[in-house]
Amino acid sequence: MSAPLTSLIQRSAPHVHALFRIVVGLLFACHGASSLFGVLGGAMGQGGTVPTGAWPGWYAAVIQLAGGILVMLGLGTRPAAFISSGSMAYAYFSMHQGSALWPIQNGGEASVMFCWAFLLIFFTGPGAWALDRVFFGEGRQEQTSTVRQEPSAA
Repeated sequence: MSAPLTSLIQRSAPHVHALFRIVVGLLFACHGASSLFGVLGGAMGQGGTVPTGAWPGWYAAVIQLAGGILVMLGLGTRPAAFISSGSMAYAYFSMHQGSALWPIQNGGEASVMFCWAFLLIFFTGPGAWALDRVFFGEGRQEQTSTVRQEPSAA
């Protein structure tokens, strides 16, 4: 790759990462909103809502809505992404995996994709444009350089 292209990619990476976080968070929040409020096609695309307090659907919808909004805003990003990832792993293994081995066969693609996307966000942090940076100063310097000191001969 040419030096200008490499430079552009390096400068753009935190912003593209932030866009990824925002899109994933928004889509996840939409799942929660549809189940809790009956919007966007309603619960599981069938209209209506999940009954309040019903296990596990209502709790999953609350995690989806709250986790999605927090990740989208970049506020409490790592804990929200970790909990969201775990909820999708639980959803996959409890609701999908029992009917077939592969996600394409058991309808669990969305659960798997959200699980891994949130795990990536958990490990890489919020990127640019995150409220974590405003409130907590997290990620101000994405990469820190460490100076290694050689021991002096005495």
